[in-house]
Amino acid sequence: MPSSNGTTTAARRGRPGYDQQSVLKIAVDVFNRHGYDATSMGILADNLGISKSAIYHHVPSKGDLLRLALEHALGGLEAILTAPGANEGPADARLEFVLRHTVAVLVDRLPFVTLLLRLRGNTDVEREALERRRAFDHRVAALVAAARDEGSVRKDIDPRTTTRLIFGMINSIVEWYRPGGTLSPSKLADDVVAVAFEGLHS
Repeated sequence: MPSSNGTTTAARRGRPGYDQQSVLKIAVDVFNRHGYDATSMGILADNLGISKSAIYHHVPSKGDLLRLALEHALGGLEAILTAPGANEGPADARLEFVLRHTVAVLVDRLPFVTLLLRLRGNTDVEREALERRRAFDHRVAALVAAARDEGSVRKDIDPRTTTRLIFGMINSIVEWYRPGGTLSPSKLADDVVAVAFEGLHS
């Protein structure tokens, strides 16, 4: 039925135009700005411009938004480890493949990975995500150890320490990298690999 301004009721009801993915994208931005714990469904509704009940049309709870967001981040990272490049060839080549693609996933899914890196482990969803992240780090540490055993990287640094240092560098990207700037994702990956391997090669 037309309204007084000439629009239809159906069009007005559909005006926000949200689906689950668009709700999720905005929710992740709000979580990153306010912190997950401090973000209420009311704050999310205000940022979306819809009612709280409309959010529940897309997801059952705030926790489900967090779970979906973290799955998007972790799924991208875990897929790297199942690719042929991470499992075939010399260990240092596999390590380089993992580092390059980790940077690519981080840049491509920047808000989602930012949320992952800021978890505090206060909920079951967060603790499960942190455990998956640790498992990813352990796989990378095993690659470092394999490269060390092959003689392609230096042996005087513990692989777990090396992994922490490398990911300290990579994880810092979320704090300063801005997509669309002069530094392209591929050049960023080149720079990360250069810094990592110049310090690692024996």
